[in-house]
Amino acid sequence: MSEDRCDLLCIDAPVAEGIRSCLPELRVAEAAAERARALSDPTRLTLAVALTRAEELCVCDLAWISSRPQNLVSHHMRSLRSAGIASSRRDGKMVMYSLTGEGRRLIAAVVGDFAEESVLR
Repeated sequence: MSEDRCDLLCIDAPVAEGIRSCLPELRVAEAAAERARALSDPTRLTLAVALTRAEELCVCDLAWISSRPQNLVSHHMRSLRSAGIASSRRDGKMVMYSLTGEGRRLIAAVVGDFAEESVLR
């Protein structure tokens, strides 16, 4: 007998089929998993949480806030941008980053009470 599985096959077919029919398509699940993977790195999560505290921040600010080198921050911000969690814009010689709406929702879900509700909107 295993503690984590049933010893008897018993499927509640109507409930199971109802849930099965509402599951996301594979491509949607893959995209969601990619966003979750982007937040699985402590540095990326720290950078994303920092962005919840401001409308946008430049790489220099993010590097100082996170105590990480600018090239590492740029690398991680590209990952967050590729996953659709952050967006960027060039302002002269600076690159400014902000969270997307999806990014703000994900950070709120991941960090829970730690995130300031007023900033996450």
